[in-house]
Amino acid sequence: MTKPDIATNNSYINREISWLQFNARVLQEAQDESVPLIERLRFLGIFSNNLDEFFKVRYATVKRIVEAGRAGKNQLGGIGAKELLEIITQIVIDQQSESSEILNDIKDELCQENINIIDETQINHQQHDFIKEYFFKKVSPALVTIILNDDVVLPNLKDSAAYLAVKMLMPHNKKQFALIEIPKSINRFVVLPKQNSKDYIIIIDDLLRYCLGDIFNIFDYTAISAHMIKITRDGELDFESDLSKSFIEKISDSVKHREVGEPVRFVYDKTIHDDTLQYLMSKMGIDDTDSVIPGGRYHNRRDYMGFPSLGRTDLMYKKIEALPVKGLSLQDSIFKAIAKKDYLLYAPYQTFSYVVKFLREAALDPKVRTIKITIYRLAEISHIASSLINAAINGKSVTVSIELRARFDEQANIDYAQQMEEEGVNLIFGVAGLKVHSKMCVIEREQGKKLKRYGFISTGNFNESTAKIYTDHTLFTSNQKILKDVSKIFEFFEANYKIHTYKHLIVSPHYTEKTIFKLIDNEIEQVKNGKEGIIRLKMNSISCYPMIDKLYEASRAGVKIQMIVRGLCCLIPGVKGMSENIEVISVVDKFLEHSRIYIFGNNGNSKLYISSADWMTRNIYNRVEVSCPIYDEDIKKEIIDTFNISWNDNVKARILDDTQENRYRKNDNEKVRSQYAIYDYYLQNLNN
Repeated sequence: MTKPDIATNNSYINREISWLQFNARVLQEAQDESVPLIERLRFLGIFSNNLDEFFKVRYATVKRIVEAGRAGKNQLGGIGAKELLEIITQIVIDQQSESSEILNDIKDELCQENINIIDETQINHQQHDFIKEYFFKKVSPALVTIILNDDVVLPNLKDSAAYLAVKMLMPHNKKQFALIEIPKSINRFVVLPKQNSKDYIIIIDDLLRYCLGDIFNIFDYTAISAHMIKITRDGELDFESDLSKSFIEKISDSVKHREVGEPVRFVYDKTIHDDTLQYLMSKMGIDDTDSVIPGGRYHNRRDYMGFPSLGRTDLMYKKIEALPVKGLSLQDSIFKAIAKKDYLLYAPYQTFSYVVKFLREAALDPKVRTIKITIYRLAEISHIASSLINAAINGKSVTVSIELRARFDEQANIDYAQQMEEEGVNLIFGVAGLKVHSKMCVIEREQGKKLKRYGFISTGNFNESTAKIYTDHTLFTSNQKILKDVSKIFEFFEANYKIHTYKHLIVSPHYTEKTIFKLIDNEIEQVKNGKEGIIRLKMNSISCYPMIDKLYEASRAGVKIQMIVRGLCCLIPGVKGMSENIEVISVVDKFLEHSRIYIFGNNGNSKLYISSADWMTRNIYNRVEVSCPIYDEDIKKEIIDTFNISWNDNVKARILDDTQENRYRKNDNEKVRSQYAIYDYYLQNLNN
């Protein structure tokens, strides 16, 4: 794995390069022989999908800085923008090469398991008949084939779609080029009939190569070849200033415009003929200043996330049954339970069904008057949305703050917003200049002559699909003081000229930096008074320089800081005189670590928060985020216990330091694979 000079100044690691090193940890999972084979393929898919989004967003941002003629060093951690593009491109080329080698190794191992991924040169007679029938019935009707010539302008190629670039040698030394769009409507992996107890799979790309003669049978060519290409476009949304258009219309138009955004990456099969490559680059207006990356025979490896299981459960992670939350029942009233005490749900170890149950109960309960909730990302088929619609139909006042600018989920959220609006749900489209990223719900329910609040606050999206693979905490509570603060945030959504004060919640963009600094200062003060100062943090990413600087200040004062950071980390731990008291690990495993936890020692009386906010500039200053205190001592202990389990991971934890080598943390202690150990922790608690 390439190790660039990433500590570009004495204080921070460049965020783009740190992110690429995070994706290298995902690639490590694909390489790890202890990971089941089919899961290794799926990690390759995740690696590729991550890289696509990186180029659409982060690479595109740096490229805009270059095109604007700015150096960008202050924004980019001390590296000039042009130099950074070159470093990124080299890292990606190396990682792509490594991923190709890993893919070949996995294919060899699959072959030993009697799973054969064949190409067009390995098809036998029986498979020939099946493939031809499959092609004419399913593939051919879905094909878009573009014949290229000098007089016709090339249509805009779709963002992140894969194409076969076809070259035909014609009589009299003429050449004819064409493009075949790999259809997304057809599964990338075609499972062929089993033979001699062996499974066979052909990728749709190779099936098309096998059928080139059928696609181009009207051409009198002497030779034909096909190589894959892919273009990635700038994923930034550009908003029109047309005052006659609604916010939904502007977002919708921007999403459509994204399809023709500027190209930021062109990936091609490195065995492509030079004349084909040059012809295509010329037609698309791509030159060497763009990120032109030679790759392997197959692109869009994100499709490997959906590699068929073939019934081979032995080659996949063992499925775990999500556990119940002790004291909560899906058969009984959630309201009655949380009226007595707070409960914590830790998905996917525990079932997300409690969130749906809570909203279903609210939708039906005659005493419920109002429901207010924030939505950032929903499942494709969302029981959350249907519950809210159900509540509106039953006469409840339902208010949904839905974030239409949730990146790459804009269209899905637009569709849900229109559906909910038609059914009488009151919609709030965020706050001007701020994304609403907080995850919270509050309902008001009649109890006697008063209204009592119930609700939940979470670190993750209210999405039934991702709740099966993302680790997130959700606090169910009837704490009236906390929920009064939640209600104030909804008031801010509706009248955001008025800035509220909050007694319990930490709310971005107005209070997070100030409040966190105060909590850190308290730990510094503990050390000055001869006591222990300790800060323990779990988050996805940290890139906000003021927050990093404050942690450096605490480290220099002697505060011990333990951090679990899954993704990018611009903080450099372990540097004498700056951060020697800071340790950082990253856990990448079966589930995607997504919860955010802040623990401040407070001289033995811990202050603990769960949060929607990472410590990135956008989360601290440009989004509405909520950090919620945990007051229940049992829940505090539970969160600290599970943090300790993650911190003691010596199987899937990597050490983050200035080398960015992603070294696994190995020691002589008893093996702790934290995600499995946390599941066992909850299983044992149920039995106690």
